[in-house]
Amino acid sequence: MAREALTRLTGNGNGNGECGGDDCPNVYRTGSGSFVVQGNVSSAFSPPEGEALVEIPEAVLREAVRALGW
Repeated sequence: MAREALTRLTGNGNGNGECGGDDCPNVYRTGSGSFVVQGNVSSAFSPPEGEALVEIPEAVLREAVRALGW
């Protein structure tokens, strides 16, 4: 799936204190309503095959919730 097919919910200069570039932690929404999270790779535990762990700041998640109007 190309990034262009996703709706970016965070990192658009909405005051979350994080940078607004493509290399920052971000939350995206897919056309089917699921989410893609971009963050720093985490080694907190070993996830199942085909999955990965990422770590994002709380402010990024809060910004995503505000963007969705929850």
